[in-house]
Amino acid sequence: MNCVIVDDEPMATEGLSSYVREIDFLNLTGICENPVELSALLSRQVVDLVFLDIQMPKMSGIDFLRTVQKPPLVVIISAFPSYALEGFQLNVLDYLVKPVLFDRFFKAAVKAHDYHILLENAADNRNNALFHRDYLFIKCGNRYERIFLHEILFIEGLENYVNIYTRNGKYITLQHLKSWNKYLDARLFVRVHKSYIVAKKQIDGIEGNTIYIGDHSIPIGRTFREQALNEILH
Repeated sequence: MNCVIVDDEPMATEGLSSYVREIDFLNLTGICENPVELSALLSRQVVDLVFLDIQMPKMSGIDFLRTVQKPPLVVIISAFPSYALEGFQLNVLDYLVKPVLFDRFFKAAVKAHDYHILLENAADNRNNALFHRDYLFIKCGNRYERIFLHEILFIEGLENYVNIYTRNGKYITLQHLKSWNKYLDARLFVRVHKSYIVAKKQIDGIEGNTIYIGDHSIPIGRTFREQALNEILH
């Protein structure tokens, strides 16, 4: 999850940053001193979770939540517990009171992670891909395209969309790569990297940590290597 810390106190941001670095599913992509900076950052990049202070210059965290239409998931971290009720009325996910111990921070992060997965799964089920036994329909823009499974070379996941490479070209659809593991036949496809699934029968060769399919080179992730090679070679 891409997360951002919003706080005007350097010691607070330093402490929270160290917490984030201890949690493998969090990726700190920005630190802002106030919600104005946060608004600018949100216009430039995808943010899944915001750790938000309340009392800051230019605009308070509460005022930010009142004005923004579709905020990311928000965990408030404040020295003022009196704002908790108002924060939850504005749909914040959790409310932590400073000084925050790591175990409490971790619980809030796990809560955010679990909720984020629920949102992703809901998004993946909005008919962007309709799977059948031998083929699937995927939504590319306003059009559904039929792709036969035996024509797929490999699938590449990039943030909130996937590229599907086939013998006939590349297709792009809004979806998450992990949802494909539920539908693709494990006898025919294998996950070789956090961002790649390949069709076993389409593999032309393997050298080191690279799989070759036609003119394409697909990396093998370190954590996937042993299982992936075992499934491909046996």
